[in-house]
Amino acid sequence: MGTPVRVELWSADRAAAEEAMAEVMAEMHRIDRTMSPYKESSELSRINREAAARPVPVSEEMFRLLERAQACSELSDGAFDITYASVGHLYDYRLGTGPDEEALARGRAAVGYRHLVLDSLHRTVRFAREGVRIDLGGFAKGHAVDNCIALLKRRGFAHAMVCAGGDSHVMGDRRGRPWTIAIRHPRRAGEVVAVLPLEDVSISTSGDYERYFERDGVRFHHLIDPRSGRSPSEVRSVTILAPDGLTSEGWSKTVFVLGVERGLRLIESQPGVDAVVVDAQGVMHCTSGLLSQEAA
Repeated sequence: MGTPVRVELWSADRAAAEEAMAEVMAEMHRIDRTMSPYKESSELSRINREAAARPVPVSEEMFRLLERAQACSELSDGAFDITYASVGHLYDYRLGTGPDEEALARGRAAVGYRHLVLDSLHRTVRFAREGVRIDLGGFAKGHAVDNCIALLKRRGFAHAMVCAGGDSHVMGDRRGRPWTIAIRHPRRAGEVVAVLPLEDVSISTSGDYERYFERDGVRFHHLIDPRSGRSPSEVRSVTILAPDGLTSEGWSKTVFVLGVERGLRLIESQPGVDAVVVDAQGVMHCTSGLLSQEAA
């Protein structure tokens, strides 16, 4: 998944704790092997190679994630769309290169969640047109964190934190005190815009500072608006708090694309979900659930 993974837990049995942490890391590697777009042997890569030609049978886990992605696409009017990869793969952030207008237009023509055809009876996926690609980058880390928290619960742990890059889940508390998660300043390294005391929640942050290059004063970053094939510029970072990592990670990408007004309106409609958005002017915006907690 191209991201650092961290596990912290409390246990009176050191051997049991180390065994559990090893299982967490093994699960992270399993999901990476399954869902990486960069590994030719992954299930995701097989879908991208074959689904334009025929329906591709997939695992129950993959099919469930694809169904969830389609539901998010419907709810967000396409702001969340895993077929963004049809144009997203044209950017190389390490080399600082992007598509010209002709290539961008070709890529955009293949973007559209309705090009992804799911058959629940046969558990297959196919692409409705040539050139379609999918990427679970908006979901896979949150899914991995969810799985790891679940396995820790099965092993009897009650207080733990699992982090994969900007996606975390905290379980219980930190020895009588809340866990604290800092939201980094999107422009000043080493500084934060907020520190949140948390218990039993998932939190995901998406920022335009993670992978990017700049050209002629424009920042091209890895968060792509599926509708334009370009990087949105209205916000700098979005942090979502939700009951699970699939929700928090997926909505962090979605709100980044929708922008402050539409994004916060969407989150306000989702029970148990809150957001912190830093806009292009550096102003912080919060949903009413967080504001009411501050007031209390």
